[in-house]
Amino acid sequence: MVSAALAPVVLIGGWSLAQARQPAGYNSVRDTISALAAVHAHDRWIMTAGLALLGACHLVTAASMTEARTAGRVLLGSGGIATLVVAAARQPATAHAPAAAVAFAALALWPIWSGVPSRRSALTAAAVLAALLAWFSLELGDGATLGLSERSVAAAEALWPLTVVAVLTRRAMTRRD
Repeated sequence: MVSAALAPVVLIGGWSLAQARQPAGYNSVRDTISALAAVHAHDRWIMTAGLALLGACHLVTAASMTEARTAGRVLLGSGGIATLVVAAARQPATAHAPAAAVAFAALALWPIWSGVPSRRSALTAAAVLAALLAWFSLELGDGATLGLSERSVAAAEALWPLTVVAVLTRRAMTRRD
């Protein structure tokens, strides 16, 4: 539960603190999270640490969520590993964009393969995450809301594991009573 709860905190807290440290020209609706950790960013260590901690949280959650099917856990863990690569390969590194693509895709798909907390909710979550990822993908061209779309999909992908763990924990507690 701790790793799942910590994931959205380090992501959203990281981007909130990092964007507060940027010059006046940074626009969170237009500019990406990755720009906060880019080579030229002010205090880039803040978002780099946030991304690294997020990746580690996904790995721990994947390893701990034994109720989920193996394929879902592998995808969640793969999203965590790819997020660690994103943190290490700051923009403009050539590995950054492919690692981000793998992370976003794996984190959008893991609910389908996990089967938790229920098949129906997993499919619904994957559909919502895929729709948010599609919006972000469309904005990559030169969208005016690129930063907003990225934050939306990233936050949703960080919050879904917490939702699953909370439901599974509640279920387990109810069974014991």
